[in-house]
Amino acid sequence: MIIQPSLDTQLQPITGDARPLEQWLTTFHLASIVLDPFTNESAWIMPTAVRILRQFAGASVRTNFVITATPDEAREFLGPHAQEFLVFCDPARTFVKQLALSELPAFVYIQIDGTVPVSAQGWNAKAWRTVAEHIATVVSWSKPIIPTAGDPATFKGSPALV
Repeated sequence: MIIQPSLDTQLQPITGDARPLEQWLTTFHLASIVLDPFTNESAWIMPTAVRILRQFAGASVRTNFVITATPDEAREFLGPHAQEFLVFCDPARTFVKQLALSELPAFVYIQIDGTVPVSAQGWNAKAWRTVAEHIATVVSWSKPIIPTAGDPATFKGSPALV
């Protein structure tokens, strides 16, 4: 089943004005890692998430975090990564609902047309590798190695909608 969030959904970057999803997709696809900063599960995946997003730096995809928190809470959770990556804040989990997520962390690929052909929820290296390989194929980029030494063992995510 292909998910298609509303292109009118407002995405609020950590700094600046909110814009509809459609405007964030005018030039690039989105490779989003969705985290809940108030859970251990999202903290456990941070080093892996940063490594994966860095792998796609320079590719024809807009890498980003979607944090289910306010801008201040997102900055506190991400630390220096808040300045390194595009960060969307979704404290009401509106975008999370639009993406039909049930567990966080999640790795979601949103194409320029607004569809979500592939995503992974919780942490399962094989599922996240599938998302990364799909992105790499679409944008003709090298794919990250998933898993690597230091990545956590498989775990179920925390509830996405609370």
